[in-house]
Amino acid sequence: MPMTITEKILAAHAGADRVEPGQLINVKVDLALGNDITAPVAIREFAKIGVETVWDPERVVLVPDHFVPNKDIKSAEQANQLREFARKHNLAHYYEVGRMGVEHCLLPEQGLVGPGDLVIGADSHTCTYGGLGAFSTGVGSTDLAAAMALGETWLKVPESIKFVFNGDLPRWVGGKDLILYTIGQIGVDGALYMAMEFTGPAIEKLSMDGRLTMANMAVEAGAKNGIVPPDEITRRYVEGRAKRPYKFYRSDPDARYAAVYEFDVSKLEPQVAFPHLPENTRPVSEAGDVAIDQVVIGSCTNGRMQDLQEAAAVLKGHKVNDNLRLLVIPGTQEIYRQALREGLIELFIEAGAAVSTPTCGPCLGGHMGILAKGERALATTNRNFVGRMGHPESEVYLCNPAVAAASAVLGRIAAPWEVE
Repeated sequence: MPMTITEKILAAHAGADRVEPGQLINVKVDLALGNDITAPVAIREFAKIGVETVWDPERVVLVPDHFVPNKDIKSAEQANQLREFARKHNLAHYYEVGRMGVEHCLLPEQGLVGPGDLVIGADSHTCTYGGLGAFSTGVGSTDLAAAMALGETWLKVPESIKFVFNGDLPRWVGGKDLILYTIGQIGVDGALYMAMEFTGPAIEKLSMDGRLTMANMAVEAGAKNGIVPPDEITRRYVEGRAKRPYKFYRSDPDARYAAVYEFDVSKLEPQVAFPHLPENTRPVSEAGDVAIDQVVIGSCTNGRMQDLQEAAAVLKGHKVNDNLRLLVIPGTQEIYRQALREGLIELFIEAGAAVSTPTCGPCLGGHMGILAKGERALATTNRNFVGRMGHPESEVYLCNPAVAAASAVLGRIAAPWEVE
């Protein structure tokens, strides 16, 4: 019987010849991930299991990134729990402040995730790694605790939806626009507990950074996972980077899908998601005159090198509008260093931006960019729910890095071509 790429990966990790949607399976995991918000709960639950140590100290990854550098005593205590657990169990992949990054930018960069892997993480955006052709999904902290002890978890095999993106992407349009447009078409529950498989000519030309962005936001459509079939772009990214052997899977030509969507993206504009849902999208030319108070460029969605390069290309020769503040947050220390070498950090500072060490900070309303009552933020992040970045009467708009940069210059939501 034919299978999708998601089904093939799940079957391989379940030790089965095949699996079917709706089937409950036990699977071996290749990596288990926790951060400074979710891992402390998992660590407490792990202590109740009664095992001496984790199932594999090379496969349990802890990344403090949400409230770091620590903003208060509580966040310092949470981060310290990760630190002590990592030392106790000799974890090979604990990433301290100054050597860390936003987890979903860091793991692909460090070669900890590869094509064909099965990864779980106690963070909803663990689905990011589908951009590499892996099955990855978010779980609760108790499931993470069990996986840290056993190296296994249970899953229900999801149905798959196939998305075919035809045509060539226009300038300033990338992975963020493709996924925002898709969510706008199907809604925030349009792929509930399903696999979103991204294919087609536009995807085949999309950079790895763009693919990771698309997979990252699959959860915003309710998906269990997002996935891009691996190809030569994938191979070039993982060769010399991957820490473990990897395997390319592809869907069978006659695989079964719950639905198939085809989009012609040749005339697609950059997209903007208005409050208070990622599905509330419209082309940037239809945004209207929306004044903003803060712009954030960063996060696990758009904090990668290509994102900073695109923002810098728009900002070059311009200044940040007097009526707003621009925050730029590189996704990892290595991205920060590369941006320094390329002169981007100097460009951002010269324009009037504040540049931060890697952190999730403002994305979740944690710190380093909280919104006051009535303020509006335009961000390259992934969620714009009520109160997401601060006061419940603030507003968050989502966009790509080029739109964010142009808007920082003009003081309102703006298209990149308006400042060229």
